[in-house]
Amino acid sequence: MNSKVAVRTEWTPAQEIAADLDAYLGDPMDDDAGPFSYKAIVDAEEAGELPSGAVTALRRWGFPAFLVPCHLGGRLTTLEELFFVTRGVSRRSVTLAVMYGSGLLAVNPVWLWGSAKQQETVADGILNGDLACFGVSEADHGSDVMASEAKADPEGDGLVLTGTKWPVGNATRGRFVTAYAKTGSRDFSLLLVDKHKLDPDTWSVLPPVRTVGLRGHDLSGISFQDARLPMDCVVGRRGSGLVQTLKTLQITRTAIAALSVGTMDAVVRIGMEYALERTLYGADIYQIPVIRDHLVKTHLDLLIAECFAVPVARCLTVSPARLSLWSSMAKYFVPVVGDEVVASIGTVLAARGYLREGVAHGVFQKLQRDHAIASIFEGTTHVNLANVAAQLPYLVKGPAGTGADEELLADLFTWTMTPPTWKPDGRLLQLTNEGHDEIGQRFDETVDSLLTTAKAEASSEVAAELSDLVTRIGDLRSELHAGVRANPSDTTSVAALNRARRYIEIHAMMSCILTWLHNRREFGGVFAEGEWLVLCLQRLLQRIHPDTELSEDYLPALEAVMFRCSTERRWFSLRSLSEGDDLPDLHRNR
Repeated sequence: MNSKVAVRTEWTPAQEIAADLDAYLGDPMDDDAGPFSYKAIVDAEEAGELPSGAVTALRRWGFPAFLVPCHLGGRLTTLEELFFVTRGVSRRSVTLAVMYGSGLLAVNPVWLWGSAKQQETVADGILNGDLACFGVSEADHGSDVMASEAKADPEGDGLVLTGTKWPVGNATRGRFVTAYAKTGSRDFSLLLVDKHKLDPDTWSVLPPVRTVGLRGHDLSGISFQDARLPMDCVVGRRGSGLVQTLKTLQITRTAIAALSVGTMDAVVRIGMEYALERTLYGADIYQIPVIRDHLVKTHLDLLIAECFAVPVARCLTVSPARLSLWSSMAKYFVPVVGDEVVASIGTVLAARGYLREGVAHGVFQKLQRDHAIASIFEGTTHVNLANVAAQLPYLVKGPAGTGADEELLADLFTWTMTPPTWKPDGRLLQLTNEGHDEIGQRFDETVDSLLTTAKAEASSEVAAELSDLVTRIGDLRSELHAGVRANPSDTTSVAALNRARRYIEIHAMMSCILTWLHNRREFGGVFAEGEWLVLCLQRLLQRIHPDTELSEDYLPALEAVMFRCSTERRWFSLRSLSEGDDLPDLHRNR
């Protein structure tokens, strides 16, 4: 395990950086906030363009630097920092976040396996505003990368690349192309292509792809015809392209969760503001029980998503060998919850959510369309469930503990402890977790710690509720394990995918519990009291048993934080539950 830096501060570097970006971009509800106001974003959406000045604004702030590791001159210290700043952009424009996310996918193989020359060239380009794209998909093959037809044949002292990649984000605007191509009968490699150095007669871009959402994003394709490349264009070892691609996706799958959390923050904020301003039957519509129910549950969903996603983001530098499993779990769970939150807020807005004007200039319909991509790219929900299902038989058996399991969980879940700086090394990423899952396999130890801590530090009511909840969760876990053991060779059926889904839901429950255990003393306030944890566990159980009820007595404290965050433009976040009057103001510098 990498050495960690224990920083006990009121706000972590990742949170401070995100707050600075939010202040710089301004309040999207303010029409005068420039290119990141909802008005400017919707106006550009109607024209199928990016908001004028938006890319320039992000470059001036330095967002591209968060795609480049520190040792190459950038600011990419941890994936946690990138997670939080991506969330800040996404709650305004998923389109712009995806543009940079496509670039991240393309450059990560260079950071992980590239030569010093490749890394220097790409780093300089990205820091100067160039974009990159990842040319893997082909029209006839989709996710079947073993059927890829693009090929790079040796000729003289170089390679000749021929083939078409489609659809590809940033294919037209991007300078760099990380191209996946066949370099042998069964070998595939990643090739770093710099358009600036290619004969213009040997490549061309395809027309833009018309999409439901992400209007203005450069989704197109690129075609190579006898494009001559130097032999040193190969990223890492020749023939390792498939493994490199699978490992690279682990990082971007995790980052995609930030798109969903940012979208959730945006739509919950829009829904809260609308519910408190809209009057029907002599009162604001928040007083209508079903509206209140939707808003409370979507806020809990956002908190659950944070509990799930932040430890996975920290995993890249804390324990990268675990990212194979946990990144697929995050990529499945968080976007699915995000889709549900968007749909639920659509119910709150009712007819107003259908209009392309009015509430927040009609940005809700854009957020709704844009977020739909989160469950599709970097592996669909089914692809990621299949990855989890394939590992389940080994996870249920469970290897012996490493002896450092408690330390690992503390490093993952203690928000006030800064993770180690990322030193990219593709060898540290694995294709499977090899049967390891400290979060799920330490269920009994975590439950014992929870019950002991709750009895000593929480109210008797909260302790009793938690005892009942973990008993129910334990029963679900036992049933799941029995199902996996009874069908050890079944990893592809619908039933197997359902078992994977249940495993992920239990993982979400454990993530909430571990987040409380490792942060209650530092956070204090409503967070430390644990009522939110009861509500989150009940909310997760509703996914399995819809008749599960939320504890009504615990809702007022949660709602007080919701109202404050809404009216004062504070973060919707677990940190908003901490004590004191210093919740981060997203627009403190305006």
